[in-house]
Formats: sequence, structure tokens, C-alpha cells
Amino acid sequence: MSAASNGQIGAVVDRDLTTRRRVRQASAESGARPTFLHDVSAEELTDRLAVTKREFGCCLVIDDAYSALRTRINRLANIGDVISSAPHRALLETSTGGVVADEEVLPFAPESLDLVLSNLTLHLTNDTPGTLIQIRRALKPDGLFSASLFGSETLTELRQSLLAAEAEAAGGVSPRVLPFPDIRDLGSLLQRAGFALPVTDQDRLTVRYDTMFDLMRDLRLMGLANSLFQRSRHPSKRSLFLRAAEIYAERYSDRDGRIRATFDYVYLSGWAPHESQQLPARRGSANVSMKDALEGRDR
Repeated sequence: MSAASNGQIGAVVDRDLTTRRRVRQASAESGARPTFLHDVSAEELTDRLAVTKREFGCCLVIDDAYSALRTRINRLANIGDVISSAPHRALLETSTGGVVADEEVLPFAPESLDLVLSNLTLHLTNDTPGTLIQIRRALKPDGLFSASLFGSETLTELRQSLLAAEAEAAGGVSPRVLPFPDIRDLGSLLQRAGFALPVTDQDRLTVRYDTMFDLMRDLRLMGLANSLFQRSRHPSKRSLFLRAAEIYAERYSDRDGRIRATFDYVYLSGWAPHESQQLPARRGSANVSMKDALEGRDR
């Protein structure tokens, strides 16, 4: 993501719009909200914490949609006090309270937290490098940061179908799906932010829908509708979406006629530096040269 705050030149995501949509959905009385995407990554993050042989006295959970992550980590024996943050009070659990804060402007003192968790929020930040730096500063030495976010292949079918339909209709295109970050870039960002022992890995979930419109309804209910600053401000014709749905069905459907939607999960972790951590070997300190090792293998 671009290193720019909401409203500044270069910002990618209209974060104010995203928050307003989420607040509106949280206040809606009718219908169950789809939580399965957040549940998948919350379960994975919790499993990873469960096998981490560390006690975490003070934990921050950043913008935990549906309380998917907090509900699970509360059951872990190695988790102490849990603080939640969200960009609007309506997005905090009323029973537990929390801190109203945008993850791009975290109000936590340096070296005040043992653990920081984020579940499917960082891909919506404009200043992702700055957010990671703030998280690392807020961690105590040897504190852990662990997060999930959507990666570059997320919703690739929807993106390609909308682009193709708009190119046919207007001879040009406007962005309609968020440009999700690449896993290699995220690994570099962890290092730049000063995390020790950074790790990134990837998983993929394919969800099937009857039509493209069913997929778009779920995205809207989850607050993932188009919130790009560069989105078209003119209402799109229904014919555009009908054609996009046809293209989607032609290119990305299974034998039973249902379409596929890809969600590319990227998991990040890194530690605040501490003298007890294992360090990489000093360059040139090896006892055997690479040349000799390869020659020995050939023999």
C-alpha cells in the first residue's frame, strides 16, 4: 500500500468510507453477516499462538471484525489481558470495551505490549510501512506481532471479469477491486519496520457462489465493497454488471455452473528485537566454502 494517509495525495483506500460502511452494517438489524473469511484466519492465528511457548501478558487485537479473533484467543492459557481497538466505537464489543483508534495512528506507548494481533485489516491501510513501524515500537523487546491479510490473488476472478466487461462497454477501465499486496513485498516491509525473525507464508481458500451477484452481496456485507479513492463516482449501468457476470460464469465456473472466488491469505509474524534472539551467522564465518561443499557433493 502507498505510504499516504486517508485524504492525502497517493492514498489508495478511502478509509473513512470503509469505516462508515462497516458501522452501517454493524448497526443493521436484519440478516446474518457472513463471518467465514475472518473465522478461517482467526482460527489459524489462534492455532499458531497455542503452540508458541511464551506467556503474553498484555495483548492488543487491532480492529477485530465480529470479534472472531478475541473470542478464540480468550481460551488460550498463555494469553493475559486483551485490549481491542477499532476505528469507531460501534465496531467495539460493548461487553469488553476497548480503544477507539485507527491502526495507522496507534496511541500506545513504546514497549508497552507483549503481543499485537491483526486479522484481515492491514490490506486496507494506506501507510502499511508506517503502521508496521508503530506496531514494532509498541512491542516490548521480544514481543510478537502476528497478522493475517488478503494477498495479491484475492478476488482475481472478479477483478478480471469487471475489467473485461468495462473494456468491452467503454473502451477503458476504472479500478473496482482493491490491489492486494504481494507476499514478497510484505516480507520486505517487516524487515524495513525493524522486526526480527520475520516470517511470511500463504494459504488459499476457494469459495463457490451461484452467481457473481451473490459474491458481491457477501463482500458488501463484510465491508469489502469498492472503497478505492480512484473509483468512478458515476453510477455504473446495470448492463455492465450483467456482462461481467456472464464473463465470470464463462471463465470461472465449475461443471455444476457455480463460480469460484479466490481468497489469498497471507500470514505475517515478527518479533521486536531482543539480545536473546538467534542471529544469522556473520558473513564469511563459515568453516567450509560453498565451492568445496559443492565439489564434495559432486564426488
